[in-house]
This record gives sequence, C-alpha cells and structure tokens, in this order.
Amino acid sequence: MKILVVEDDRTIASGLDYTLKQDEYETIVCHNVEDAKQIISDSWNSIDLFLFDLSLPDGSGYELCELVKKQGDKPVIFLTALDDEVNVVMGLDMGADDYITKPFRIRELMSRIKSVLRRYNRQTMAQTKNVIEIENIRINTLEGKVYKNGEEVLLTSLEYRLFLIFANHIGQVLTRTQLLDRIWDVAGDFVNDNTLTVYIKRLREKLEDDPQSPKIIKTVRGMGYKVGE
Repeated sequence: MKILVVEDDRTIASGLDYTLKQDEYETIVCHNVEDAKQIISDSWNSIDLFLFDLSLPDGSGYELCELVKKQGDKPVIFLTALDDEVNVVMGLDMGADDYITKPFRIRELMSRIKSVLRRYNRQTMAQTKNVIEIENIRINTLEGKVYKNGEEVLLTSLEYRLFLIFANHIGQVLTRTQLLDRIWDVAGDFVNDNTLTVYIKRLREKLEDDPQSPKIIKTVRGMGYKVGE
C-alpha cells in the first residue's frame, strides 16, 4: 500500500513517514501543493491513500482532494487544526473520507487509515457482487430488487438508486451534497434538498423496523447519513 503524505510541518511529516514505514506502508512525502499536484498527476494510479494537511503554504488540502477525486474514487484523509463543523463538512462534501484534528495520537491516525482502507476494499468487493447484504436487507443488483427478511420491498427507481449509493459506500458518511450530486449523476433527474429528505424518509419507512429510530440509514448529526459500520 502506497500513501502520499502532504504536510508542511516537517517534524510531523517525518514522524508520519517513519510510523507508516514501520507499519510496512510505502510513502511519498511532500510539503506543499505544487509538489503534491505533480505527484498526483504522475502517480495517481499507484497511490492507495492520500493524507493531506488542510493548511499548506501555497494552497490547501481542499484543492488536492478535488484533484484526486476528479481522477477517480480513492481515499482521502484530512489533517486539520480547524476543529469546527463548517470545515469538516466542506471536506466531506468534496469527497474526503475522514479527518483527524491536530494534535493527534499517531496510533489513532493509523487506526483511521486502516479503517478507511478496509472500507474501500469492502466497497470494491460490493460493487463486483451481485448480492449486497445490510442487516436484514438484501439487494440483488442483477434483478434490481431489494428484499427485507426475504420479502421483496417495492422501491421506486430513484429510491433504489439512492439506496444503492449507500450500499456501495458502507460505513462512509455521505453528506447531503454528495448524495444529491450522485443521484444527479446517475439519474439525470432534478433532485433538490427537500426531495432528498422525502426519499430518505420513504426508504426508512420501507426498510427500517422502526423508522423513527433508524438502524440502517443513520443520521450523523451536522454531517449527513451513514449505512453500516
């Protein structure tokens, strides 16, 4: 596994480089946006995870995240001293998979990295499977059908597409903006924020045992929604 670390504090960068190598990751380390952009352009295919400091001397981790996600879906984790909801949500909206606030414990960061990589491995497997199971729900992607406790649940085409987005991102917090963008990309239909609320509510009514206390499509306060762990 190869990780690109972009961190302008050379002491932190050196510590990350040492710890990652001790855990048998291959690393590329740089300290500014300009160098990182060149590495992303040249080596995106060979990098498995991107670790970006948000505040860099010649830009920010946001623009690097945007550059990575334009080329494909690979995991990005932000390092940030800005522990407030606005910055966290902005990063998630851009497609970041996780963030960790400085100062952080190195073992906590390593645990986050492994968790995100496991999640991506599960997503890759799920996308190649004909059947996806979440709790007591089963999705047969060949049939385009959803079953609860073995009984077919009738979903509209947009409800099905929305739930499939969740199923392909197990354990990942998806913001409302991400969901709206992906429904638009897949469906080509106009879906606004109010409509999304209605479809989330309908899915819960059809799939949850107790829609008022959802166990499948969970709300992550201030951020969005998550299915699975």
